Amino acid sequence: GGKYGTALSAASYFGHLDNVKELICKGADPNIQAGEYGTALQAAVARGKLDIAKFLLDGEADVNSCGEFGTALQSAVAGGRLDIAKCLLDKGADVNIQGGKYGTALQAASYKGSVDIVQLLLERDADVNAKGGEYGTALHAANAGGRTHIGKLLIDNGADGNIRG
Repeated sequence: GGKYGTALSAASYFGHLDNVKELICKGADPNIQAGEYGTALQAAVARGKLDIAKFLLDGEADVNSCGEFGTALQSAVAGGRLDIAKCLLDKGADVNIQGGKYGTALQAASYKGSVDIVQLLLERDADVNAKGGEYGTALHAANAGGRTHIGKLLIDNGADGNIRG
């Protein structure tokens, strides 16, 4: 219970790497879904804690775990964290998992307006026409966020403007 769900998620969220290491050493499960942020990895990513995300990913954290707010990758791109997005992708994050408010990581990045992150996701084979989430498709999300430059990039990469969300 509680906002953070577990002691490990709280330590991850607040960036206490020594505590995270100790809790893991004593058997804390990094994949428990609890609290506002989901898993410990999702909590670390929500606060931009790259060092903790790397530590958890080097252990047994599930890079593709999907909670109420989606995946850690969706959280990273929604927060504009290119460094964390690259790390998660390098550790096997599935760019097309759907869940949470935005549907996919590409939809989150398109709504938030980060060209570098959108380009990264497209390079990693993000489905430009995937449907889901609050905005329908990445093109819908870009337009909802007023991101004309992202919309053009998506269209240039095969986004279909006729898809209904």
